[in-house]
Amino acid sequence: MNFWRYCLFAFTALSVVLFVIRYNGRLSLPQRKLNGSSERDSVVSACEDALQEKSAVLWERTLPSPLGSVPCEDYLIQSHYITSPLSEEEVAFPLAYVMVIHKDFGTFERLFRAVYMPQNIYCVHVDEKATVEFKASVWQLLSCFPNAFLASKTESVVYAGMSRLQADLNCLRDLVASEVPWKYAINTCGQDFPLKTNKEIIQHLKAFKGKNITPGVLPPAHAIGRTKYVHQEHRGKDGSFVRNTNVLKTSPPHQLTIYFGTAYVALTREFVNFIFHDKRAIDLLHWSKDTYSPDEHFWVTLNRIPSVPGSMPNASWTGNLRAVKWIDMEDKHGGCHGHYVRGICIYGNGDLKWLINSPSLFANKFELTTYPLTVECLELRLRERTLNQSETAVQPSWYF
Repeated sequence: MNFWRYCLFAFTALSVVLFVIRYNGRLSLPQRKLNGSSERDSVVSACEDALQEKSAVLWERTLPSPLGSVPCEDYLIQSHYITSPLSEEEVAFPLAYVMVIHKDFGTFERLFRAVYMPQNIYCVHVDEKATVEFKASVWQLLSCFPNAFLASKTESVVYAGMSRLQADLNCLRDLVASEVPWKYAINTCGQDFPLKTNKEIIQHLKAFKGKNITPGVLPPAHAIGRTKYVHQEHRGKDGSFVRNTNVLKTSPPHQLTIYFGTAYVALTREFVNFIFHDKRAIDLLHWSKDTYSPDEHFWVTLNRIPSVPGSMPNASWTGNLRAVKWIDMEDKHGGCHGHYVRGICIYGNGDLKWLINSPSLFANKFELTTYPLTVECLELRLRERTLNQSETAVQPSWYF
């Protein structure tokens, strides 16, 4: 009997060790360094060709393969993370990020590195449906940063469902309890990428003088049904989606006027406190649970109430938070040079010029594995501008 107990114990211990080794290997040294002059020049040349819309641009990139576990200090240096604040202005105006992700660790890693600054704070919500390997990779990445953490409560997110809004709220609840004195919370997804530096984002937000940025208008005809009828999240063998029951909903609480807007916002700390404690906000959230894509009406509706902290009752699409190419607006943006998914452009190389000229803080959507040069060109350009704006000594490892 003791022999079999020993075998069982040995097998269990070996399984745990193999699991740790396997998933620790996901935090790997980068496949290449851009601060080698010849390789950097080739990337710069490829980016210039893409900006000139030369159709002959070819970019072959071998994605990094796991090289085994490395210490965090080595990972930060080899991956060129900025590890010190770049100006007093940025120290005095820390930002909070909500990052809701579910797949494609490589693309998320680029986003995280691009927005990372040591004075900011980052809450990452990983979809419960994500693979064990993906969750382990994200956990290990965040474990290298004292100002980044996983959401304390996670959701199984359904596209356009209440669970998507709840994921944001879970992170915001964690962030508002943080001791970091952040000024604005910005929500992102794993396929976003910044178009502006941290300093430029701060200066953009400062111009709003403590107002929340929740772009939106009264609902257009196509959006009225989203809150007129009861909707339900469905999870099954046929997939996860939100379906319309065609049952009429009750009127909104407190005679609130429902607005329609973007799910991506920039919120002051005072407003975030308000949404968790004010009865109007609490009741609207409860009423919104069986609507379609409630994150597209919840923020903007509350921010149009005059008495709310940082409200903008008369705002429209003001904000320039996200650059998005919608399939039904090609007459305005000139078309997608990648491909469309759910009517949104996944940016290709031919979209670089449009992205660089955009006044928006972020753009959506990107796929590193499909269009690596698009991401790398934006990343290289953003890092150069970031370091050029620095008011402190720049470390050699911060350059790509």
